[in-house]
Amino acid sequence: MAKKIIIIGAGPGGLAAGMLMAAKGYQVDIYEKNERVGGRNAALKLGDFTFDTGPTFLSMLHIVEELFDVAGRNLADYMVPVELDPMYELIFEDQKLIMTRNAEEMMAKIDRDFKGDGEGYVRFMKETAKKLEALSPLLQTRMDKFSHMIQPKVLKALPELEVNKSLYDVLSRYFKDERLKLAFAFQSKYLGMSPWECPGAFTILSYMEHAYGIYHPIGGVNQLSESMAKVVRELGGRIHTGKGVKKLWLEGRTVKGVDLEDGSRESADEVIINGDFAHVMTNLVEPGVLRKYTPEKLEKKKYSCSTFMIYLGLDKTYDLSHHTIVFSKDYKKNVEEITDSKLLSADPSIYIQNASVTDPTLAPEGKSALYILAPVPNNFSDIGWDNEQQEFRELVLNIIEEKTEFKGLRDHIEVEKVLTPFGWEQDYSVYKGATFNLGHQLTQMMVFRPHNEFEELKHCWLVGGGTHPGSGLPTILESARITANGILKRDGNEGIPILPLPALEGFA
Repeated sequence: MAKKIIIIGAGPGGLAAGMLMAAKGYQVDIYEKNERVGGRNAALKLGDFTFDTGPTFLSMLHIVEELFDVAGRNLADYMVPVELDPMYELIFEDQKLIMTRNAEEMMAKIDRDFKGDGEGYVRFMKETAKKLEALSPLLQTRMDKFSHMIQPKVLKALPELEVNKSLYDVLSRYFKDERLKLAFAFQSKYLGMSPWECPGAFTILSYMEHAYGIYHPIGGVNQLSESMAKVVRELGGRIHTGKGVKKLWLEGRTVKGVDLEDGSRESADEVIINGDFAHVMTNLVEPGVLRKYTPEKLEKKKYSCSTFMIYLGLDKTYDLSHHTIVFSKDYKKNVEEITDSKLLSADPSIYIQNASVTDPTLAPEGKSALYILAPVPNNFSDIGWDNEQQEFRELVLNIIEEKTEFKGLRDHIEVEKVLTPFGWEQDYSVYKGATFNLGHQLTQMMVFRPHNEFEELKHCWLVGGGTHPGSGLPTILESARITANGILKRDGNEGIPILPLPALEGFA
């Protein structure tokens, strides 16, 4: 009989792992407490409007294609990704910058607007291409033991981590203008971190966008989850929505299966956890079992920031950029308020997704779905969102009115939803509302991050942002490949191939 895998959570990591394991002949059962698959990558429906709950674009699309290929499927048969170029518009206090994947155009634009920093852009792309190539084994290889750190391919990559330099420090080698540094540094927010704290290795985040592009799937990024769920079912896997897990079924420190919220018990040979790591370990494991990740020790870990969300269904369209980022006047102060002092900023930076300009399926004709995000402190702060929510909403909308061409928003709202850090914690089971999971300080990366083969329990595996290699959709998908390969290797089966990065032209 086929070995049975139970997966807790139908987020992207759980669905990817389920797809890979089902393709290898395992019996896969995924238990999801919500009625819809996707977790933070689910569709949010408000009347006739559709939004992505969390992630709003795909990068490193080849990783998705590779996983579908392993499952014997062609991604194009399930999803229609549209490349966005220009990628996004950046709005500074006295300057706008439209970022494009076209290297010659980008260099000319930087030279024109930032006094000759175009040469730095070319150096950045060439040198970071080599950095990503060197670091890729770290992002695709198990880091469960210190012995994994001394493999030749890993040792070769370690200098590229630039452990003594921050992301901001590294970017200062390439760019003189502060605004331009921020244009290649804001991606540290994908990790919920400050560019002044984020390890220098993460220059690869902006490089990946400029080198490999960013994509909007028609219907939203939630279509990634929907597509993977469809493949899981086609391969014989079962996805049980509306069926949450109450506890891990443990005998000693061995996971035997799961106890469901409906009172039933299901056994499994291996259990893969895709829930928010700290939430799961605090709520799904009986007190006294864990030693390394007790509730007290989890509370002392470093966590990412949170996000304040406004989803607006509007009765008009705006012929403006698909992605717009409005930088606060003092970005460093704003970031420090979010990550260090944990104060609610009077001048927040704001991200706006105007996806209806690309995708007419998200709203009725003549209308649009607008997604607004402001990074804010997580729930380790003392912010009382019940009292602060309305005032902060007004502040965010006022800044958008003042600094962008999204004018008159309030006059065109048909439907609206606001999601605060409390909402992330209560409605989406995100520990302390830290939407990007555990922080990515070097003390919480690689072997120092919770292991893909979870070190505290037997027959227990992790996928998602709380394990190696980290948060963000590409790395979450890699966590699924790493975990699947771990189980396959243990069972003596052929592993899932890891392909080299696709070749690029222009920066050889």
